[in-house]
Amino acid sequence: MKELIENPAQTARDAAAVIAERTGVQQHDIALVLGSGWSGAADLIGHCTHTIPAHEVPGFFAPEVAGHGATMRSIELENGQHALVLGSRTHYYEGKGVRAVAHGMRTAAAAGARIAVLTNGCGGLKPEWKPGQAVLIRDHINLTGTSPIEGANFVDLTDLYSTRLRNIAREVDPNLPEGVYAQFRGPHYETPAEVQMARIIGADLVGMSTTLEAIAAREAGMEVLGISLMTNLAAGISLTPLSHEEVIAAGKAAAPRIAKLLANIVQRVAESQ
Repeated sequence: MKELIENPAQTARDAAAVIAERTGVQQHDIALVLGSGWSGAADLIGHCTHTIPAHEVPGFFAPEVAGHGATMRSIELENGQHALVLGSRTHYYEGKGVRAVAHGMRTAAAAGARIAVLTNGCGGLKPEWKPGQAVLIRDHINLTGTSPIEGANFVDLTDLYSTRLRNIAREVDPNLPEGVYAQFRGPHYETPAEVQMARIIGADLVGMSTTLEAIAAREAGMEVLGISLMTNLAAGISLTPLSHEEVIAAGKAAAPRIAKLLANIVQRVAESQ
């Protein structure tokens, strides 16, 4: 894929400088990427002080996917810290290159964020999980065939998804299950055979985002919390054909509940810093 960002580190610094200038906030402490179904959390975690159209910030683009936001927001939390909500996620299948996918996390790190909260809507491989179930990501399987890390930079991913942050999330909801998330390239949904392959190699969830962002966040030194919203059963497990409309509908149905859940988790995470 053609890379649209020529200098990732400099573009991230430029983006962070624009965010600081536009918001007046010199450091954002937590970065959130709100995937399908999760956007309502931004209205609950604190007071939104500034909203910026994503395409006005270097390296960001307007979203191409229905149900995804087109802005980034600076939100003041109850304890005085600031959260940067990245509503415009670039997916690998959009063809803008892996640097564009990782740019949000690199920008967040340049803006001072020490914690990244990554959310998504995805397919589930466990029939006992029903649509609308929130699942903590314990680990991932990157099936995109690429990495956001360039050169001989060997980053340890053993504890990529922070045990500490998952424990905080379970303090908010002790019933939150955990699972392994597998990212496919997309944009087509997985075939039943691919879903079975994912299950055999240890996946509980399948989707088209998150893993590349998580790797970039870890490379930048951030602590990562990943949470999926299971919007549907995956192909071959579901008895009905898959559709993006189904994903959006499931996200809307679960939105009030998971928004409150995520807002409470973010508040606890902020207090723990």
